[in-house]
Amino acid sequence: MRLPISAVLFLGLAVSATAAPLTLHRGVGVHEWLNWSPVTADKKYVWPPYRGISDWLAGYRSASDWPAGDEFVRIRAMGFDFIRLSVDPGPLLASSGKKRQQALDILKADVMQVAASGLKVVFNLQAVSQVPAYSMDIVNAGSSSAGVARYREMTADVAGMLAPIGTDKVALEPFNEPAYYPCDTKGHGDWQKVMKAEVAAIRAVSPDLTIVATGACGGSVDGLVDLDPSFDDPNILYSFHMYDPHTFTHQRLDDPQMFGSGLPWPPSASTPDQVIAALKARMDAAGIDPGAEASNLELVAPIVAKYFRDNWDEAALAARFDDAVQWAKAHDIPPQRLFMGEFGAILMSDDGRTGAADADRLRYLTDVRTDAEARGIIWSVWEYSNPFGMTVILPKGPAVPDPELLGALGLQ
Repeated sequence: MRLPISAVLFLGLAVSATAAPLTLHRGVGVHEWLNWSPVTADKKYVWPPYRGISDWLAGYRSASDWPAGDEFVRIRAMGFDFIRLSVDPGPLLASSGKKRQQALDILKADVMQVAASGLKVVFNLQAVSQVPAYSMDIVNAGSSSAGVARYREMTADVAGMLAPIGTDKVALEPFNEPAYYPCDTKGHGDWQKVMKAEVAAIRAVSPDLTIVATGACGGSVDGLVDLDPSFDDPNILYSFHMYDPHTFTHQRLDDPQMFGSGLPWPPSASTPDQVIAALKARMDAAGIDPGAEASNLELVAPIVAKYFRDNWDEAALAARFDDAVQWAKAHDIPPQRLFMGEFGAILMSDDGRTGAADADRLRYLTDVRTDAEARGIIWSVWEYSNPFGMTVILPKGPAVPDPELLGALGLQ
């Protein structure tokens, strides 16, 4: 029996009223697998593109470090219910027709393998710089640019690949940390156009696939609260990344040979004099020349002083989360649809040049995680395994999770 048009519209409205995004709680970024798709010496993508799991796991450490078995089953057993899977869109942008479909088929099989473990997947297209034509410049080129239009057409193809896997298993996050500065809470019209058109293109493919929408200004809280979610529907999550204060989370100087580490969390856990004294002791232990040491300390001293003067403490961190929640409530968006897609802090390196002491890092991660959970915000920690000090898996030796870090995440 054919229903009258009014009945069809009524049913459509009823479905929309009960729609909900993919249920997510605690996730971890997986970045080293499908990002940075292999390229040749002349910067062309190796074809077929993307790395296999074994290549990923042996990327910077011995394959023998890893225990046997399914890595995603292990991630699930740690207490995570999803991964935020960052994927290089370059091979997709560089191809079309059957060749693009080949790349999409590879990605579909990869996502299905993760889903078979019981994990859900936030499929994040994360442009990288290794092939300049397909770097973030293509996203940041402006709403009317040919590059943004091409990117949007590509993401529609990705949506068409993901939706049949199951909208109860996957979500699509089409951008990562777009620019479009400044963000001043007045709204950046050009980014609004980009995000609105992106949502429309995905919705033309699937009305039910969860979309993770992103503000500008590097995907920060500032970018989120600058966003006008006029395109909202019940299957949209809203992303922000939490690396505040950045001076703490990314402790390093531009020159990798110099020392810029040891700021405490919270600032009240130490003093400027204690930080400088500890930094000097690490340089002495490394055998740094006295002249170079003096120059290094002269450069670091004002950074340390400003960090303590700004007093970015637990209360300031909580207020940052409240900014996001107040934005959501102002737009009648439940805070449960906020998505903290990244947070973390660099662990101090073995040579003491970069990062935070482990105790400070763990206190920071605990505070960020508990602030998010207290407000019902979904979170994903950055990231599962890498050699750069932001890793759930211990960076050296047997590839096992850091038990203290899991504790800070409330998982052990």
